[in-house]
Amino acid sequence: MILQTRGIGKSFGSVVALRDVSMGVAAGEVTCVLGDNGAGKSTLIKILSGVHAHDAGAYLVDGAEVRFSSPREALDRGVATVYQDLAMIPLMSVWRNFFLGSEPRRRLAFDVARARRVAREELRAMGIDIRDVDQPVGTLSGGERQSVAIARAVYFGARVLILDEPTSALGVKQAGVVLRYIARARDRGLGVVLITHNPHHAYPLGDRFLLLNRGTSLGEYGKSDITKEELTGLMAGGAELDELSHELRRP
Repeated sequence: MILQTRGIGKSFGSVVALRDVSMGVAAGEVTCVLGDNGAGKSTLIKILSGVHAHDAGAYLVDGAEVRFSSPREALDRGVATVYQDLAMIPLMSVWRNFFLGSEPRRRLAFDVARARRVAREELRAMGIDIRDVDQPVGTLSGGERQSVAIARAVYFGARVLILDEPTSALGVKQAGVVLRYIARARDRGLGVVLITHNPHHAYPLGDRFLLLNRGTSLGEYGKSDITKEELTGLMAGGAELDELSHELRRP
C-alpha cells in the first residue's frame, strides 16, 4: 500500500467529523470513497492532503506514519489532490495553468517555449487532445479542464491522486471522458482516491470501496465482495429507500 489510514478520526470542538475510518490505496488501483452530503468525505480529503491534521488513529505513507502540516508536505511525499474548483485561472492559457506556481526557468526567465512544449507533450501522453495549449483554460469543457488538472498532477510526480467529486457537475459524455483519464492515470501506476456520491461512476472503475455515513465507516470492500446494487443500497440506506419507494407508489 502507498497510503493507509488506520482508525483515523477528526473532531472540531465537540463536533466529531470523522471517527475510526480505515482505508488503503495501492499503486495501480482506484479506491472509491462514497457517501452522501455530510458523510465526512471532505474531512477525509483534507486530512489526506495535509489541510487538516488528524487527532486520532494513524496515517501512513509507504508504511511510515505521517502528520502533514500543509498540502505542500503531502505533495512532497507524492500525494496530490485535485479539488472541484481545480485551482485554475480561466483567462490564462492551458500551458500557463499547467505550470501555475511551478514555472520552468531558463537563465532566471520563464522558459515559455519549454512550458508550451511540455504541456502539449504531457497532455498527449495522457491521451488528451487539446486543440491549442495557448487558448484560455476557461474555454475548455468541464471534462477537459478536469483532464488538464489530472495530467498536471501526474507530471509533477504524484504517486497518489485524490480526486474530489470530479464528475459531479458534468453531463454523461463529459463524465465518461474524465473517468477514462482516471483509468489512464491508474494504468500508469498511480494510486487513485476517487471521492464521489455516484456509485454508477465508482463501480466500473473502483478496486476498493470505502463507504462513509455521518463521519463513520460502513466498511471497506473489494470489488469481489460487493455488487453495484449492494453498493447503491448501502449508500442510500436500503430500508429508507424501500420505505420511500412505497410512499411514492401510486395508490
